[in-house]
Amino acid sequence: MRERENLSQIATAALQRRDMLRAAGAAGLALATGGAWAQGASGWPTKPVNMVVPFPAGGGTDAFARPLAAQFAKSTGKTLVIDNRGGAGGTVGASVAAKAPADGYNLFMGGVHHVIAPSMYPKLDYDLEKDFVPLALVANVPQVLVVNPRNVTATNMKQFMDFVKANPAKLNYASAGSGTSHHLAGELFKLQTGTFITHIPYRGAGPALQDLIGGNVDMLFDGLGSSASHIKGGRIKALMVSGSKRNPAFPDVPCAAEVGLPDYTVSTWYGLWAPKGTPADLQARIVEEIRKLGQAEELKAIWAGNGAEFGTLSQADFAKMVSSEIKRWAQVVKASGAKLE
Repeated sequence: MRERENLSQIATAALQRRDMLRAAGAAGLALATGGAWAQGASGWPTKPVNMVVPFPAGGGTDAFARPLAAQFAKSTGKTLVIDNRGGAGGTVGASVAAKAPADGYNLFMGGVHHVIAPSMYPKLDYDLEKDFVPLALVANVPQVLVVNPRNVTATNMKQFMDFVKANPAKLNYASAGSGTSHHLAGELFKLQTGTFITHIPYRGAGPALQDLIGGNVDMLFDGLGSSASHIKGGRIKALMVSGSKRNPAFPDVPCAAEVGLPDYTVSTWYGLWAPKGTPADLQARIVEEIRKLGQAEELKAIWAGNGAEFGTLSQADFAKMVSSEIKRWAQVVKASGAKLE
């Protein structure tokens, strides 16, 4: 009898010890996992980061994405891979980025085009506000009206306006695609000046610029970032920048307000998003790194040369800006009557 009791006590003690070991193991695993996750955020990045750029190389988004990637490599020792996915006014790339893993190693560099898209493309398979997390405003740059100097011989806006009004539909303008800021800038210009210029959409600002330089199209309403080097090189001529003040990078180019268009305030901006579900601590680490990159003197010089400013908005304020811009551009689309072509 006593032997059975002893065996029972031994068995009970063994079970209790097993349960204690299991509990301790579980606690240790949880602690290790939590510690690794925290270390993962602070140690980010530990491998290359992919960034979808939704236009071909040579356009405005690319003009800021590549210097950003170069500075990222210098700062972190890891590669920021530029994944150009052009098409449908930047919406093809956005669709790809929305479906990427939300692990902190997939980013999307979009911009003003993507707050216009909901009003232009009724059947998008992503929602900018529901499928992405806004991280940071990267660059803000005015639109510029540029012409091929061989096709358009006007040397100032007065001569240009006189010609356009006297010759409706004689000139055409390129854009980065239907529904992009280039397209809406052109339609808004036509609306405010009472002129008619034929729209020719491309698959990005890069191809549009190449055809403008080659003389295959007459003019382009472009973000100053992608046109800057070509203006300085004399390949295209800038007649006007949007807004109420001249751009410091091109002090000789008049602003819209000076030439009688005080309400022509179109600007191009670029921002960074992550797929919805990206952990908050990783979001914070990415934003911290982007802020750091923006303080680099080399990057500041490139931005200034492109007539751009690096964004200073907080993550929360950038999110508010995106929501506000979607509403604002919906009104512009409605007023201009812009349609897909």
